[in-house]
Parts: sequence; C-alpha cells; structure tokens
Amino acid sequence: MSALSYIQAPAPAGASASASRPAVLVVSAHAADFVWRAGGAIALYAERGYDVKVACLSFGERGESARMWRQPGMTIERVKAARHEEAQQAADILGATLECFDLGDYPLRVTDAALLRLADLYRALRPEVVLSHSREDIYNFDHPLATHVAQEARVIAQAHGYKPEVPVIGAPPVFLFEPHQPEQCNWKPDVLLDISSVWEKKQRAFATMAAQEHLWAYYTRVALQRGAQATRNSDRQVTYGEGYARVFPQVSESLA
Repeated sequence: MSALSYIQAPAPAGASASASRPAVLVVSAHAADFVWRAGGAIALYAERGYDVKVACLSFGERGESARMWRQPGMTIERVKAARHEEAQQAADILGATLECFDLGDYPLRVTDAALLRLADLYRALRPEVVLSHSREDIYNFDHPLATHVAQEARVIAQAHGYKPEVPVIGAPPVFLFEPHQPEQCNWKPDVLLDISSVWEKKQRAFATMAAQEHLWAYYTRVALQRGAQATRNSDRQVTYGEGYARVFPQVSESLA
C-alpha cells in the first residue's frame, strides 16, 4: 500500500526477513470484524502469495451474537463454538490463517501474557503490513482496545531487550480499517483500496456470518461507496473499495 489516496492492489511481494513468504498481520477484536472491514485486503494479499494471519482476540460471543442468544437454552460455549466456526470458514475463503486468543467479550480484557503472545507473533510472522481497528469507537470499546494492543505489541516486538535471542522486527506500516460509524469515531480514509477483483470472495466470506446477517447489505453499501470515492480520486473505474487510515507517515522515493 503506497499511494496516499488510491490503491489498486498491494505492492508485489518482495524480500521478507522470514525467508519464506512476505506477510500481513490483521488484529481483529471479534470474530467477524476482519471480514466486514478488511476482507478485501486479506483476499488481495493472499492471492498475491502473502501469508495473511488474522489474530482474533475475541469470538464476539456477547455483544455481537444477539441472534444466537435469542435461541432457547443457548450457552456461552455454544456461541463461542459457532462464532469460531464462522470465522474459520471466512478466513478459509479469504485465504488467511486464523489464530484465536479467546480473551472474552464485553468486556474484552488483554493480559500481559496475551500481549506478549501477540508480540511473539509479530516476531515469528515479521509482517510487512498490519491492519487493525480505528483509535476511537464510542459504540464498541473492544475495538480501540484491539488497535492499542496491536500497536503496543508491535513496539515490544521492535525492542532489542525483549527476548534478545530473537531478531527484532522493523517498522511495518499500520492501517486502521473502517469502523461501523466512521463519523462518530473521528476516522477518515487516507487510502482507498480497490477490492473489485476479490469482491466475490469477500461477499462469500461475510455470508458465513449468520449471527450478523443484518450487516450483509450494510457492508455491501459501504464497499460500493468506497469504490465510488476511489473512482473520483483516480483515473480508474472502481466498483468495490475499502477505506484505511494510516498511523505512521508513508516513506517513499516518490509522491506518485
């Protein structure tokens, strides 16, 4: 991702510190978040040979599973199992691997052990790109916590004094994907990503999220809106898009 206002596709896979494949890390608060907000980016990078890892901090078993809780005799274990299955199916469709931390939901609480587990994942994966939530979300406090943890773990993974026997990571750029109500979360996109070529995959992925079927049409409209904005801000015709906000300055040899 290198352009400031529009991106058609990820940059070609380059050299990576891990001798295998270049990688992308997605830190998702809940089981469905990565699908609605970053499913297109995940599918694009996976198609280009990247190792895309989704670190899912919670199954969203309380706040994002209302439909399941309306069923008689529902239990927390059954909800978790169902949301895990949905997330796994979606990750498989998009071409990502899924790692679930199961840190609870409403409230989500991140222990030091979980934080260091995520830092270790950075060290092992050595991502070239990191995706997570907006810094603010007045409707869901788990989301800004997830992005805080994603960036704190990134800093730990850069520290020479943390597990000095393991090489530190560099400075992968962090992109914050779109919250459900961006105007209320002080979020605006710096990057518009063209996901038209993988829209069918993203659509199939979010169709696995039966617990949140009411959001299918909403996120289709979001993708069409971002696609229209990408067309407006480029010389390309874009049908479906995703929006991202950068955390750190772009480092480049060119402004184009």
